[in-house]
Amino acid sequence: MRESQAYIERITRVNRNYQRLDLAVDSSLSSLRAGQALLARRIEKDYESERWDPYLRELWFPVEVLASNIVVIEQPARSNFTPGQLLSIIGPVGKPFRFRQKLRNILLIACDSTPAPLLMMLAPLLKRQVSITLVLMGSAREYETSHLPGEIEVIQANDDLTWSDMVMTLGWADQVFAAVGPGDELAQLGDIMRVMRERRNDVPANYILGVLQRQLPCGVGACHACMLSLRGARKLQCVDGPAFDLTTLRLN
Repeated sequence: MRESQAYIERITRVNRNYQRLDLAVDSSLSSLRAGQALLARRIEKDYESERWDPYLRELWFPVEVLASNIVVIEQPARSNFTPGQLLSIIGPVGKPFRFRQKLRNILLIACDSTPAPLLMMLAPLLKRQVSITLVLMGSAREYETSHLPGEIEVIQANDDLTWSDMVMTLGWADQVFAAVGPGDELAQLGDIMRVMRERRNDVPANYILGVLQRQLPCGVGACHACMLSLRGARKLQCVDGPAFDLTTLRLN
């Protein structure tokens, strides 16, 4: 992990509510893998004085790496960015997602969150001919998916976090990744886990992983503000995350 500067090379509107920023970054970040994030801060004194936040940096999950020095970030369309804008970047943060060796079918869940933390895995998994289903829950149902690869099946969940043929989908999936909003993440993941257990008799280890998006004060494991309790251990989101096995994460 290191600090470097980046600048916004291009901005593209992908749907009504989201835009994508092409960041020209240090070449050391070209090896970013799905699951790893960046801690970004705008290099603007006026912005810092008007939008000061004790965390100082925003947690950004890249959605794509286009070239040796271009990383794509998805942001709300209402966020004010301009081409040429300078950024201070710390990264990579966290560990890459760990997939099962024999992965044929994967289920992705976005609940009250943009699916951005999950999108960088799409291209490499499709290249491996892995079948992908994306389930949108809560406010995530407002996310437009027309810009995503056509091979991906998209399901709109009901208000109770269920969908038709849910039992079949859970039996079909070799692995599940669930990203939830940065509010009360553990409670949201607990709700998803409860529904899973109601629809599936056995939830094995490393079958469903929760992807956490809380803002990080340091990103290097120094402050311990992102500590999580697991059965028999304590781990840090910034060092050991962002994905944690929901069968071991204490969700109470």
